[in-house]
Amino acid sequence: MANKNHPLKGKSLLQKINELAHLSKRESAQACGYYTETKDGQIRANLADFYDALLEARGISLNPEGTKDGRGREPTYRVSVHKNGQIVIGSTYTQAMGLKPGDEFVIKLGYKHIRLEQVGSSDDDSETDQG
Repeated sequence: MANKNHPLKGKSLLQKINELAHLSKRESAQACGYYTETKDGQIRANLADFYDALLEARGISLNPEGTKDGRGREPTYRVSVHKNGQIVIGSTYTQAMGLKPGDEFVIKLGYKHIRLEQVGSSDDDSETDQG
């Protein structure tokens, strides 16, 4: 087993996974160093960290830096209509787009969708309305 203090990452992890194709997921995770040892000596695979490392090694990040909104929540890209009829997008999304106070948008309503188009953006005239 790999040292539990230094689980494999990146290319090393991908190479080891190919070598361990005959093992179960849990056995592979343990062999790559993704496990903990309980007080009574039992070995438990840490599949969540193992899968995260595997995805990262393949260039897929599920937790990009800066996705939390400062209150410990991650953006979900889902919103609901509040009791007062408003829909709040939230600063996480506006920051990700680089929006500033005073930026304006045109609201376009379609069948079961709302599209916001930034006023003055370079692609305003180049897109055709698909709504």
